[in-house]
Amino acid sequence: MNRRTFSRNLAGAAFSAAGIEAKQGVAAPSSESSAPYGLSVMLWTVFRNLPFEQRLARVAEAGYKNVELVGEYKKWSEADFKRANAKRKELGISFDTTAGLNHAVGNPADRQAMLSDIRNELPIMEKIDCPAVIVMSGNVIPGLSREQQHQSCIEGLKRAASLIEGKQISGQPVRLLLENIDPEENPRYYLTSVAEGFEIIRAVNHPQVRFLYDFFHEQIAEGNLMEKLEKNIEYTGLVHIADVPGRHAPGTGEINYANIYRKLAELNYNRIVAMEFIPLGDPVAELRQAREAALGVRRV
Repeated sequence: MNRRTFSRNLAGAAFSAAGIEAKQGVAAPSSESSAPYGLSVMLWTVFRNLPFEQRLARVAEAGYKNVELVGEYKKWSEADFKRANAKRKELGISFDTTAGLNHAVGNPADRQAMLSDIRNELPIMEKIDCPAVIVMSGNVIPGLSREQQHQSCIEGLKRAASLIEGKQISGQPVRLLLENIDPEENPRYYLTSVAEGFEIIRAVNHPQVRFLYDFFHEQIAEGNLMEKLEKNIEYTGLVHIADVPGRHAPGTGEINYANIYRKLAELNYNRIVAMEFIPLGDPVAELRQAREAALGVRRV
């Protein structure tokens, strides 16, 4: 299942893992690795033709212990839930985040429907031990000024925060994660700016509401990735990783992920770094290489 609708060209030759590592200048992981964060895989990007349990097994084969979902469970039966939970526990995998709510926080007319989405999602999140859900701003609303829609995002998140106040799943606080999308992918989307996203999160001022910093989207939208990360690290609840152009693996494009991983380590970012890239070659090999680069970081 795709998180969004993309126009992609998946053709291309597989790249050399050693070449990517050399390009990024990141050492392989060792006992000396100082990365404080965990790693995850956004499942929609890989193994899409396999049954769900086999997809989890391939992610585990690549060395990951966390997976992010996009409502793959929407049509599951109770038996499906039992199989999925049994498999993830067998593999030692946790579901750290999910997505795919039907309504967004930026439209005042959808406020009650958005809150109902969250109410309905919480029991499912509890069933699969998933403590976080991604929320979107939605598209620009005709007739609303940007200031009005900005305020609607704040108010919507505040109302949503009241539904999760003090709640925990699997020993972790339930969290809402607001995400921006670049204007090339969706020219109608409201929240294209990470800077504005952090302004919204600061205004909501709730410890269970944080920002999903997607470096791929922000590189396309505005750039200046590391300064915004450093200024807003305490409000960053999740980061997503893919290179520009093409949404392929780190090292295939223009983003210097070696420096980003070092900065995350220096800032003691201790949440999740999630791979959300489209492999060009063997997915397991590329996920392994991405894992090694992310965990091989050394603090300067």
